[in-house]
Amino acid sequence: MQVKGTAIIVLPKFIEAAFGAEGLARWTAALSSEARRIYNGAVMTSEWYPIKEAYLEPTALMCELFYTGDVRGARALGRFSADYSLRGVYKAFVKLSSLSLFINRTAGILQTYYKPCQARVTLVEPGRAALQITLFPLPSELAEQRIAGWTERALEIHGKKGVEVSVPRSLARGDSCTEFAGSWT
Repeated sequence: MQVKGTAIIVLPKFIEAAFGAEGLARWTAALSSEARRIYNGAVMTSEWYPIKEAYLEPTALMCELFYTGDVRGARALGRFSADYSLRGVYKAFVKLSSLSLFINRTAGILQTYYKPCQARVTLVEPGRAALQITLFPLPSELAEQRIAGWTERALEIHGKKGVEVSVPRSLARGDSCTEFAGSWT
């Protein structure tokens, strides 16, 4: 399975913003040799990278180093990633598009960040929405939490208040899909 450079370029930026240059140096030094090769090079946003070495292991390491192993670090990273990726013209699109169009676009974004990946919207109604990933060959709670955090923050950028995104079903826990259930006031 592979991940697009746009999904990994934000990781060192988040670590430096949250934990400073010393935290970034600590994380970089602890990376596997393959991950270090990826992150010490120029990460190209349009290129594909092996998801395990470029995304899953570096996120797990970040959670281990700075969050005592808690996956809430992956969710915080996802929120930061939404702020990073949904700025400028993209922020205007998020704010101005209808909720239904925005949520359907989110399913499409997942399929352009991860390969192979299949995602679909299963519910959009006032105050609630649900999105499912039905194909993600390397299921990971870390990836699910990153996506949940991104979705949560993206809904806030869209203008929703009191946003909560839960993961009631999970490929990583053995379910037939990963479901992101969003609610807001």
